[in-house]
Amino acid sequence: MAFSLIPRGVYPSVSALDPDALASRGIRLVLADLDNTLVPYRVLQPSREVLDWKNALAARGVRLFLLSNSRRPDRVRALAQALDVPFQGHSGKPRRGGYLRAMERMGAVPGQTVMVGDQIFTDILGASRAGVTPLLVLPIRLAGNPGRYLRFWAETPFRLLGRRRPFL
Repeated sequence: MAFSLIPRGVYPSVSALDPDALASRGIRLVLADLDNTLVPYRVLQPSREVLDWKNALAARGVRLFLLSNSRRPDRVRALAQALDVPFQGHSGKPRRGGYLRAMERMGAVPGQTVMVGDQIFTDILGASRAGVTPLLVLPIRLAGNPGRYLRFWAETPFRLLGRRRPFL
C-alpha cells in the first residue's frame, strides 16, 4: 500500500483535465470529490462548465463517479442525478475501501482510474493508498471556514511538489 501526499499535477479546475488526454492515458474512470471540486459547498446544481466536462468525458468513453465523504446522501444524490452519474457518499476517505468499492462497482482497476479532488489529506492520500492516480484541483472557494485556510496552508508543500509532476 503506497503512502504519498504528492498529487500528479495541480490543475486550476476539473475542466482543465482534458478528456482526450485522460482517454489517451488509458483512463476509463474518474472518481471525483464533490465539495469544492465540482461545486462549491452548499450548491445543489453543477455549473454548465462541469456538465460540459462530464459530457466530453463520456464522449471519450471515460465515466465519472462521485466519491464523497458527505454524510448527507440527499445532497450527493441530487448532484449525481443532475450529472446523470453514479455516486457513493460516506466513502471514508482517505481509507482505501471507498475507492476500491467504487472501482469494483464500475468495473475498473486502479491503472484505469484517477481521483480528482481538492484536499491532500483525504482525496490525494486516499487515492494514493488505493493505487489510483491522484489529481489535485484548486478549491473552488476557501471562504467561510477558518479551518479551510489552515488546511490549505498545511497542504502548500505538497501542492508545490505536485506541480512538478503533472499527469497530463
